[in-house]
Amino acid sequence: MALNASPAWTLQINGDDEKPMKPMKLTDMKLTHLNPRTAALLAAGALSMGAVARAEESASALTAALSSTTISGYVDTSAQWNFGTGNANNPAYSFGGSTKADGFNLNVVQLTIEKPLEDGEWAAGYRVDLWFGPDANALGSQAGGSVTSFPGRDLAVRQAYVALRTPVGNGIQWKIGVWDTIVGYEVLTSADNPNFTRSWGFTIEPTTHTGVHAGYQINGWLAAEACVVNTLGPTINGRAHPTVNGLPEGGPKAESFKAYMGSLALTAPENWGWAAGSTLKVAVINGFDAALGDNRTHWFAGGTLNTPVSGLKLGVAFDYADFHNQPSGVGDHQWVLGGYASYQATEKLSFHGRGEYYVADGGAASDTEIVETTFTVQYDLWKNVLSRVEFRWDHSANGDLFGGEVPGSPTRKNAFVLLANVVYRF
Repeated sequence: MALNASPAWTLQINGDDEKPMKPMKLTDMKLTHLNPRTAALLAAGALSMGAVARAEESASALTAALSSTTISGYVDTSAQWNFGTGNANNPAYSFGGSTKADGFNLNVVQLTIEKPLEDGEWAAGYRVDLWFGPDANALGSQAGGSVTSFPGRDLAVRQAYVALRTPVGNGIQWKIGVWDTIVGYEVLTSADNPNFTRSWGFTIEPTTHTGVHAGYQINGWLAAEACVVNTLGPTINGRAHPTVNGLPEGGPKAESFKAYMGSLALTAPENWGWAAGSTLKVAVINGFDAALGDNRTHWFAGGTLNTPVSGLKLGVAFDYADFHNQPSGVGDHQWVLGGYASYQATEKLSFHGRGEYYVADGGAASDTEIVETTFTVQYDLWKNVLSRVEFRWDHSANGDLFGGEVPGSPTRKNAFVLLANVVYRF
């Protein structure tokens, strides 16, 4: 649109009339901030000053919106040596398995795009965590009727939610979308855990959910969470009523069926001396588990205790999974008791240990009992890089569970693995 020579003119964009604007001469404009193409179009009368102003306003608004958005992530790699011959029956803890045995591994690349909540009473933001690599397939959050709807693509959405705050009391913080579970001592990001390999407690826990999460800081030492979700997950947008495990459409639950969860978390205040900052959390989840085709209740209790010894922290975690309506002769529960110890020897050097006892009810058959011990040495030599070496021992207390070259035909009670893990955060 050319500049109108009349004393008053109207700029029309997308059919919407704007208020008359005072005409502006090109000689009155400062073109030093414009790119050559825009300046040339203005000089030739092919572009209006109003359009330029609106474009600049849009660009400014976009810049302001993006100024508080952050991009971060990490690259997680490892190498491991499994002692003995035969990897057909390695311990089935999360993100492990035979595909990572005796070799070098890219585990996962995470890309995080986030606008954190600001200080306003009605603040809004968002977070997206994208996973690339083999662990993305193991996460199993691919959207669709089943985790096989997007197989072997090395791509998954770990989290994607809108974050909101409402000024009720101390402020309720909401997550709406897909987000990490509220239970567990360990988390999905391996670099945030004291050990590289995941525990058996983590293995039997849910990982991600689709729904609404409400968090509330009751006071300086007590926080609460309450959530409503579709299922125990991890499939994004999964439902409790479509076809699952061969059941017809409309089963096994009503269309209105949802899963529910809640937690309480305590943090020791500063006046507790050496115990200040210690934490305790209890949580429960009840809802539909697609792997079972029925309901499951998961209980969790765990915490970390600071000690009078500088740099030494102790932790404990207990998970109990109760499977509802299992067929006769099939086990209906699993539980894991775990203990943790971490010692920060120097600014860069730290030591981390874990021990667990895992029991899976065998129903008519024998129970599965596993004792697990892991020891990790971490030394942060490079900036932004986590580097550690780990030794893990899994022992079956009641029969052969590991080893061998034929799936389902284990030959050993013990599984030993030596690993190295290097993670770069950006």
